[in-house]
Amino acid sequence: MDKILLNKLEFYGYHGLLPEEKKLGQRFYVDAELYAELRKAGRTDDMNDSIHYGAAYDIIEEVVTGEAKNLIEAVAETIAERLLSHFSLLTACKVKVTKPDPPIAGNYQSVAVEIYREKSV
Repeated sequence: MDKILLNKLEFYGYHGLLPEEKKLGQRFYVDAELYAELRKAGRTDDMNDSIHYGAAYDIIEEVVTGEAKNLIEAVAETIAERLLSHFSLLTACKVKVTKPDPPIAGNYQSVAVEIYREKSV
C-alpha cells in the first residue's frame, strides 16, 4: 500500500499524568504514516486524488496542542480517529507520539507509543 509520511512533527502540549505536566507542558513529536492508493494522484498530478499533508499536519497539531490528556496513548488514538474520519482516501494510518522529556528518572532518549488503525467499513 502506498503511504504519505509526516516525520517528527514537533508541538508543545500539556499531556501527562502529573499536575506539573498539565501546568508547564512539554514537547511532543509525532510521526504519521497515511496509507492510501496514490497511483491516480501520481498519474493525474491532482491534489484531489491524494491526501493533503498540510491538512493532516493541521489535524495533528490541533490534537497535540489542544485538550490535555493523561496518556500519550489517548493522544495517538485521537489523532488516528480524526485523520481517518477526515480523509476519504485514507484507508489506514500509523501514528507514533513521542515524549522526549518525560518526568521519569533514568537515562533514555525518549518514550513513545505507536498505533496502527484501519478505517472501519
